[in-house]
Amino acid sequence: MGVIRCKGTDLLVWRRELIRRGGRAVDLDWLLSMAADCSWGDLQKLRICPDVEIELSAPLHDLTDLWTRHCDQHIPLQHLVGLCPWRDFELEVSSDALIPRQETELLIDFALQCLPEDACHLEGIWADLGTGSGALAVALARVLPHWQGHAVDSSASALALAERNLMALAGNSGWQLHRGSWWEPLKPWWGQFGLVLSNPPYIPTAVMDELEPVVKDHEPHLALCGGGDGLDCCRQIIRDARKALAPGGWILLEHHHDQSAMVLELLTDAGLERPEARYDLQGIPRFALAQRACQSITSDLSMEER
Repeated sequence: MGVIRCKGTDLLVWRRELIRRGGRAVDLDWLLSMAADCSWGDLQKLRICPDVEIELSAPLHDLTDLWTRHCDQHIPLQHLVGLCPWRDFELEVSSDALIPRQETELLIDFALQCLPEDACHLEGIWADLGTGSGALAVALARVLPHWQGHAVDSSASALALAERNLMALAGNSGWQLHRGSWWEPLKPWWGQFGLVLSNPPYIPTAVMDELEPVVKDHEPHLALCGGGDGLDCCRQIIRDARKALAPGGWILLEHHHDQSAMVLELLTDAGLERPEARYDLQGIPRFALAQRACQSITSDLSMEER
């Protein structure tokens, strides 16, 4: 569709009317940006000079339809638009995988802090367990271009989505996709992973019914529910982490806002070193990291045998 020219006053009146109908202003502004190429900065200029014309990439009646479906049916705007901005790129998203959250972007920053400063020029092997849309995998492939990457998910449809994102945003070399449960498909590379990231399902079963309809009714429960205490998947991942990581390799996990102490204890009990909590933008301990001891695989296995 071509460019739609719209009077600034008409757009501002339209915006006020839709907000009165329901929904959050910040979400409507996101829709304007993603579906019509009208940025927050453009809106600020209109407030100062409302009589100017603005160019939109979609007509207002189409945007009204999307907004109405969002408000009435609680469909995520990201699903309606089919895109989600994340870090420095835009991901294709759908109901096949969890919509990547902004706070998860921090996992990449924390991971890079664990690695040597010149890691982007070095070689290594990374893994993204439970890749979903492929957000973490895409980011890792872009910041560690010389590393070999492995993205795992148990959902075939999620893997297909991740593949499209990786092909579009990270090229077609240096990474592999695997269908299966956590570490299982990666056994040929156990003992070689220098970096492993995971944002596993961690919502306790009892909390699932309390989620907002936009999440509960439209995002895959497989990617949300972590069992009775929310830690079923974390336990599976952490249990084999010491075997799968290379000596000195790091694992970083996202978890529920009240699970920090339990996840750090699991990492310690699994024989990993330097367990540490990291905080999200609201100061909540939402991430945990730990390292396998910096010693040879041979000596580590000998210790296990003894």
